[in-house]
Amino acid sequence: MQVRQSIHSDHARQLDTAGLRREFLIEKIFDADNYTMTYSHIDRVIVGGVMPVHNSVTIGSEVGKQLGVSYFLERRELGVINIGGPGIIEVDGKAWEIGNEEALYVGMGAQSVVFKSVDASKPAKFYYNSAPAHTRYPDKKITPADASPTTLGDASTSNRRTINKYIVPDVLPTCQLTMGLTKLEEGSLWNTMPCHTHERRMEVYFYFDMDEETAVFHMMGQPQETRHLLVHNEQAILSPSWSIHAGVGTKRYTFIWGMMGENQVFDDMDHVKVSELR
Repeated sequence: MQVRQSIHSDHARQLDTAGLRREFLIEKIFDADNYTMTYSHIDRVIVGGVMPVHNSVTIGSEVGKQLGVSYFLERRELGVINIGGPGIIEVDGKAWEIGNEEALYVGMGAQSVVFKSVDASKPAKFYYNSAPAHTRYPDKKITPADASPTTLGDASTSNRRTINKYIVPDVLPTCQLTMGLTKLEEGSLWNTMPCHTHERRMEVYFYFDMDEETAVFHMMGQPQETRHLLVHNEQAILSPSWSIHAGVGTKRYTFIWGMMGENQVFDDMDHVKVSELR
């Protein structure tokens, strides 16, 4: 488990590119027949990926020891979205078949979570976020048909995109975790512009569906002190509540967003006009 400390906005202003990447960028999400895990002090989010190929992968009791509990989800909830081939997630012995761009919510208290791929030649790639939880809500599979889609933007501003809200109150109850998948249309490059902050929630972006020579210039920082980081395929970036989070790609791409904090109101944002950015 990697651990990232919270970074004050004044501290972030003083970091060079290497420093920003070290504190906010998660460069490796998937590792064959293993899981990755990054624990951030920003709202205590846990971010990572599970990629079973030839063997099943279990997030075991070693994680509980690192968290100071008996097992991973003793006091946490989990959201998973599969961006790879068909897979299976077994939660306390119950098997859930999770296909490409399908999701699974696992409630607090699940003691055993095992990840498998159906076909080793097309392994599942389970991207996950986990948040502290106060009660257990039922486990639930979410398909694209179950998601709550919203299409925003315009081709003239290069940000026509569909936001698929998988883990949101309109679809299922959770303690605080929300997640979704946003697809840009061909020819659109911006994901969130005009941008915003939300003082009451942090957010994580996971960028994928990109070839080797495609990158996203991810914008971060306070609105009047913006910075950027280059994000490549299957990398994630942490966004504190004081930071904007927007990006423009060299080609279209897809990304998964996850949020947690004081509320689950999707449009509780502090909008920033383009003319106000510096």
